[in-house]
Amino acid sequence: MAFGKNIRTYFDGAWHDGDVMVMRAADHGLWQGSNVFDGARLFDGVAPDLDAHCARLNRSAEALMITPTHSGEDITAIAREGLRAYAKGAAVYVRPMYWALNGSDLGVAPALGATGFAISLEEVAMPDAQAMTTLTTTSFRRPVLADNVCNAKAGCLYPNNARMLVEAQRKGFGNALVQDAQGNVAETATANVWMVKDGEYFTPIANGTFLSGLTRKRHMKNLRDAGYIVHEAVLTLDDFRNADEIFLSGNFSKVQGVSAFDDVRYSYGPATQKVRELYMDWAASQVL
Repeated sequence: MAFGKNIRTYFDGAWHDGDVMVMRAADHGLWQGSNVFDGARLFDGVAPDLDAHCARLNRSAEALMITPTHSGEDITAIAREGLRAYAKGAAVYVRPMYWALNGSDLGVAPALGATGFAISLEEVAMPDAQAMTTLTTTSFRRPVLADNVCNAKAGCLYPNNARMLVEAQRKGFGNALVQDAQGNVAETATANVWMVKDGEYFTPIANGTFLSGLTRKRHMKNLRDAGYIVHEAVLTLDDFRNADEIFLSGNFSKVQGVSAFDDVRYSYGPATQKVRELYMDWAASQVL
């Protein structure tokens, strides 16, 4: 079900108005979960890292043994064509996706060379820059590569994220601070996570249990280029409890402040403001 408005769909070689039906009941991607997607954003006339998001879609497909049908450059060009139909200043969520059409080996493995492709564009407002969320712990953890496709942005991973998010919300919080199999902090249920201590930035080291997000990587580069100290480190729940600031990073919001982790309170502080400022200054150069 769509969560935006003014939807456009690229399918079968053409752009269509509305949320077009693209998948059949017998498609492998539906009943076996062999589907991948990526997400990018158009806002203020810019589409930051759109090419990187489209290129990652192909890497995700290969991780699930789905045969990509378009180059990253072609996906980017198709997406840009579709975005030009939106009004100036529109904020749009860009979601290219693949799914396997047929199965082999008794239907379990996706058949090579049989792939569905679509792009969904939905007009969705950017969240308020000062909007903050709250975090709590969750009993669910991130999987490891030995038992799931942690190296892909795959639909089959999201039911576990949904369990984390719903558990946190039932406890009265906005999101969950999620641990890996070793008990170290990995990310949240919906985004990568950062903490600030004594003016330095920390984010969990990419250890194969979660995607090192493209926006996360962009923040790391922007901060380091501006002379700030950024650590990728093994971090515990107590590290976050003792942080000066916490914020989330991801494609949807870019930067979202955290006002509480359980009973510990934080402000939307200067370090969080700085990472947003650096990102938006860089994004302004990424015209559509």
